Amino acid sequence: MRRSTARAGAGPITDVPAPEAVAGPEQTAAPAPAPAPAPAPAPVPQRLQTEFPFELPRGFVDDAGTVHKDGVMRLSTARDELIPLRDVRVQENPAYLSVVLLGRVITRLGTLSMVHDGTVENMFASDLAFLQDFYRQINAEGHTRAAVECPHCSEPFEVELGGSRLGES
Repeated sequence: MRRSTARAGAGPITDVPAPEAVAGPEQTAAPAPAPAPAPAPAPVPQRLQTEFPFELPRGFVDDAGTVHKDGVMRLSTARDELIPLRDVRVQENPAYLSVVLLGRVITRLGTLSMVHDGTVENMFASDLAFLQDFYRQINAEGHTRAAVECPHCSEPFEVELGGSRLGES
């Protein structure tokens, strides 16, 4: 046993048992119980990716001359594809469908505060073609390509099966 020393104002001296006096060699601790098996983890609900980042090949140039290349496109809904069909511009010129549709599904482009069909209308043709292809890819879940084999050399390659215009895939 050891004795604690008194300090000024610390109170009376008390006996404190030494650690070895608590459990001697003849006293053994009971073995720890085996841990209970962990419950099976709950299935994690799958999350659907609805927004996809992109980078335009050339970039949209705004009125101040700033080039905006990085953007985000969301998945299209049935409503997104139906509403443009009532648009007079689309009824007069069906090629305008992709402009109106892309204006609805592009949620961010560079530092622009808002993206709309007027923004898409003023893009370079190469950027518009890129966005049309990107739209088809994300909305068809990558199922617009098929693996085929050349009948002459048997070399495998992929072909694009998607529709020619947005809203027709």
